[in-house]
Amino acid sequence: MKDSQPIILIGGGGHCKSVIDVLEMSEDFVIAGIVDKAYRVGAKVLGYDIIASDQQLEQVVADFSCFLITVGQIESSALREQFYQQVKALGGDLAIVVSSLAHVSDYAQLGEGTIVMHRAMVNAGAVVGCNTIINSQALVEHDVWIGDHCHMATGAIINGDAQIGHHTFIGSHATILQGVTIGENIIIGAGAVVHRPIDEPGVYAGVPACKIRDV
Repeated sequence: MKDSQPIILIGGGGHCKSVIDVLEMSEDFVIAGIVDKAYRVGAKVLGYDIIASDQQLEQVVADFSCFLITVGQIESSALREQFYQQVKALGGDLAIVVSSLAHVSDYAQLGEGTIVMHRAMVNAGAVVGCNTIINSQALVEHDVWIGDHCHMATGAIINGDAQIGHHTFIGSHATILQGVTIGENIIIGAGAVVHRPIDEPGVYAGVPACKIRDV
């Protein structure tokens, strides 16, 4: 049996709980602690200690080498990206985590800091950027390109050859049709259907998806 690598989770909220469930089924990692807000230090998340605040990240990176950003993302990727950049600047490594219940093709690519969660699928030729969440039951089809700091929410369907820009959120059970390009800093609401390119930042919802407000 191979040794499991200690991993530190940054962010102790709801997304962290889902990530813990993924990691507990993995032989690759063992959770060594969680970093969260200062007032939560000493508390636990599903039995795992919050060992430090985000203000103590420099010391944590000095003591550990492997990290995953477990802050959630809907409206903005800014906080996830901030922690990602801090860990990198301090010399830490960002893990790639794939649930044992997920499928990632041998012909797909995942960037550092990305997690593929339970029952998700990433098919052949897909490229997923850094620090991105492929959430439970999401489908990333063949030859899709997804940028950095994105979130494909639960049950989202990204059809073949589609492209998703950096810092973009695709809501639960939204569908991106074949070959459609979505730009950066865009939020696609739950259940929306995107049938044509979107390049202007904003929040889009409906069938077909239309812009409903600025970000």
